[in-house]
Amino acid sequence: MTVYDELVARGLIAQVTDEKEIKELVNNGKAVFYIGFDPTADSLHVGHFMALCLMKRLQMAGNKPIALIGGGTAMIGDPSGRTDMRQMMTKETINHNVECFKKQMSRFIDFSDDKALLVNNADWLLDLNYVDVLRDIGPHFSVNRMLTAECYKQRMERGLSFLEFNYMIMQSFDFYTLFQKYGCNMEFGGDDQWSNMLGGTELIRRKLGKDAYAMTINLLLNSEGKKMGKTQSGAVWLDPNKTSPFEFYQYWRNVSDADVLKCLRMLTFLPLEQIDEMDKWEGSQLNQAKEILAFELTKLVHGEEEAKKAEEGAKALFAGGGNTDNMPTTVLAADDFREDAIDILTLLVKSGLSASRNEARRAVEQGGVSLDGEKVTDIKATFEKTTFSGDGVVVKRGKKNFRKITL
Repeated sequence: MTVYDELVARGLIAQVTDEKEIKELVNNGKAVFYIGFDPTADSLHVGHFMALCLMKRLQMAGNKPIALIGGGTAMIGDPSGRTDMRQMMTKETINHNVECFKKQMSRFIDFSDDKALLVNNADWLLDLNYVDVLRDIGPHFSVNRMLTAECYKQRMERGLSFLEFNYMIMQSFDFYTLFQKYGCNMEFGGDDQWSNMLGGTELIRRKLGKDAYAMTINLLLNSEGKKMGKTQSGAVWLDPNKTSPFEFYQYWRNVSDADVLKCLRMLTFLPLEQIDEMDKWEGSQLNQAKEILAFELTKLVHGEEEAKKAEEGAKALFAGGGNTDNMPTTVLAADDFREDAIDILTLLVKSGLSASRNEARRAVEQGGVSLDGEKVTDIKATFEKTTFSGDGVVVKRGKKNFRKITL
């Protein structure tokens, strides 16, 4: 099976500009490709996972990835998939986020010996002369055609700022610059970026008379058509300080039966033959598939040692065995207690299992709270300080939210 055929078999490819040429480049290790990442936060998240895995997969096949950090485009903000304008960030915040991205990307991509490049579009975008850009680049973009792009159509009813309207031009200029500077012949991105990517291939053709190619990858959607990578408490981050390796593991362990095999194909590096065998699995076997998925992805992001710890913590919680040291833990302070006792509502709020006492009250009243396996139904229940000594206790809210509570 060729590299390109494997990408198709894994369900990764959405749209391509010229399949024959792209096959030739990718299969023979001749693709110098880039994927852009706007540093809108101080950590990459699960939404970036597909792109990072694709970069790793293609680099393993001899192709050269360019990770483009959008230090310049982040000053504008991508309107794709947005119903409102992104919050403007300071240069200092963007630069901090760029440094965080670089560190996390190194877990996926080998930047040694010129095997990959990491560049920042702030290096060329921030010094552009406005009039020069209008004269040099502007004539190659049709406003009529731009307004038919999906990323703009969604915003026209609510209002699209001129600031955001320039995003497509900036992204196209990136491809144009990378083509000339680094011989970049291909751009990859999420399927919601298609219009912006075509802008880049067209600009290269018009300005340089040469061919460049674009390929979009399918967005990571669950069986209900919603983007994966979100929980009740927000995004699932790759930074262990924002989403612990255990919580990361649990996110993937808890995907639905309908999604687990798709995630194994799209995100892991397990052989397709092994995953195809799992197609026959049913019932409890699908739980085993979820454990494999969770372990493989946690290993990829956080390393094998952290993956093993997370796996052990999960077994301790759900199978009644293993080491509880690796569970998410809340340490109670002396001032959390009143007369050496703490009530259940305060405990739920302090542990982060509930956002407020009202939310905690509802959880108890609905029968969704337990302490070391014992259901708590009294909203006035209190627990002595000594309850939390030693190894502590495990407080659980619902089926999937829990904390070990210690002193």
